[in-house]
Amino acid sequence: MENLLILIATTIILLPLIGSLAAGLLGRVLGDRITHTIAISLVGIAFLLSCYLFKVIILDGNPPAEASLYTWATAGILRFDIALLVDRLSVAMITVVSFVSLMVHVYTVGYMAGDPGYTRFFSYVSLFTFSMLVLVLANNFLLLFFGWEGVGLVSYLLIGFWFKREAANFGSLKAFLVNRIGDIGFLLAIAAVLMYFGSLEYRQVFQQVPTMVNQTLALFPNYPVPVITLICLLLFIGAMGKSAQVPMHVWLPESMEGPTPISALIHAATMVTAGIYMIARMSPLFEYSPASLTVILVLGGTTAFFMGLLAIVQTDIKRVIAYSTISQLGYMAVALGASAYNAAIFHLITHAFFKALLFLAAGSVIVALHHEQDMRRMGGLARALPITYLTFMIGTLALCAIPPFSGFYSKDIIIEAVHLSQLPGASYAYWCVLAGAFVTPVYMFRALFMTFNGPVRIEASLRDRIQESPWVILIPLILLAIPSIISGQILITRMLFSHPTLLGNSIFVLPEHNVLGELASEYPGPLLMALEAGTTPTLWLSLAGIVVAWLFVIGFPHWSYHLKKRFSLIYHILLRKYGFDDFNQIVLVRGTRDVGHVFYDVSDVKLIDGVVVNGSGRLMLWFSKMGRQLQTGYLYHYALSMILGIVVFLAWYVGGF
Repeated sequence: MENLLILIATTIILLPLIGSLAAGLLGRVLGDRITHTIAISLVGIAFLLSCYLFKVIILDGNPPAEASLYTWATAGILRFDIALLVDRLSVAMITVVSFVSLMVHVYTVGYMAGDPGYTRFFSYVSLFTFSMLVLVLANNFLLLFFGWEGVGLVSYLLIGFWFKREAANFGSLKAFLVNRIGDIGFLLAIAAVLMYFGSLEYRQVFQQVPTMVNQTLALFPNYPVPVITLICLLLFIGAMGKSAQVPMHVWLPESMEGPTPISALIHAATMVTAGIYMIARMSPLFEYSPASLTVILVLGGTTAFFMGLLAIVQTDIKRVIAYSTISQLGYMAVALGASAYNAAIFHLITHAFFKALLFLAAGSVIVALHHEQDMRRMGGLARALPITYLTFMIGTLALCAIPPFSGFYSKDIIIEAVHLSQLPGASYAYWCVLAGAFVTPVYMFRALFMTFNGPVRIEASLRDRIQESPWVILIPLILLAIPSIISGQILITRMLFSHPTLLGNSIFVLPEHNVLGELASEYPGPLLMALEAGTTPTLWLSLAGIVVAWLFVIGFPHWSYHLKKRFSLIYHILLRKYGFDDFNQIVLVRGTRDVGHVFYDVSDVKLIDGVVVNGSGRLMLWFSKMGRQLQTGYLYHYALSMILGIVVFLAWYVGGF
């Protein structure tokens, strides 16, 4: 059975790679129709195989499978292997990743129709899927890093897909550079793991963790740092880049310059959740570092609340959803910091469905309006786009944690879990995620009302040409809407409160950090949990947010103008995104460029060119001039020189005695 499971996992990884190579190398020969048929079919088969693994590993309870496929290199006793781990966590992840990727592949047929880079786009998307599957199924840090860098590279290609647009090139470069900063931390963490544990294989590393708790490293003189804490903080730096935690969130809104299908793929279940998955996978490390968990709690709470506020002032429909992604990643990070790893993965799964749904529904609107994205030029689209409107509404309700939609179960559990956490920073994180429960419906229903309700603000030339998107776009919306409604009810008990949980031994939690265990005694079941939602502040805050959005968009739209005028400073701060982009541009971009110019002017131009190169030339010129003056041609001058030389030599020789 183990060999069969490894074979299936290997096939799941290779299928998207084959589709990518076919589309990239043979796309022009095969044509658009055959290319997308091959790519979609291969990803579809990968999804079906993932479902089979889900049944065998999770539903039937078979043990995990682990095997090495190939050895990259050996160095002494160290082996660097291409090895896979098929356990409950990896199987749950690949099922979600392959399903969302399949929906995006199908949706792309309608959205990218007629684009000159049609086959190239399919090649990139399939390659992105391959990289994410490698990342999830890896059983060691090195192969994990390979997949990690793969999704980073392909995201650069996809965000800058329309490379003739300056904004797309800027966004792709920004995403690439910010992720490289995080990857430096990740790479240093891997180096530290290899140095102290002598292995990069998860199982061998995790077995040694309890014996390494008291091991310290003198990072600074007379300041020892626990090795486990250092490794965990470096790992979290990597996660901050991929999963867009403050202050390394700045790349994610810029990724909206890519085509909408890739916005859904990057922001739903793949690249941005790679950091969340990685920390959950490393739970045996993080559990022994309370300091790292505190850092994750504080930064996650900050991200959840303050990034949600930025979505309120956005006018681009895709950027609203992008900032909501950053905010929801903050919720997942808070769950990780509270040691509620299962809840973080639970929210990752539900979020994958409704966030992909929201992006693809937004793309349907954009297609209907001939690629208009400004919500100020929309309005009144509910009748013209009824299916898109309904699916966008479902995604919004799920995101806003309205029962019984899926987001209610995962978000409510996270809020309750962090409330029970005793770690430093938990109180701050709790108030942040609680306030975020109000902010989320404000910006999402503002987007919903501005797009589908209220007065029509669409250009007159477009009004008569608006029609519902083709079925190749609508079918993925409908298929994503179904789990956005029911996945929370179906999964919550198995994910969080059963014995064993759906993720089983893939997650490790120390008894003193087991907040989900405390919640289990009060868990009433999914139905009663939805019926009793009114007993918690989360639902009332969500409903209050919906009312506020209605008042400012539909009921009394002029209030928005007066509010902006009254709180102009706050509004300006939000428009400037707290100054993160300005700081990066002024200090990091221009600052490093100015420092480079200074070094160039001083070291290169003046020191090297001026002193070393030109100076040596001038020195030789001076010597040559002096030499010419000594060559007079008179015999008595030469005789005098010889006599003086002899005198100097004799004086030196006699003085030596």
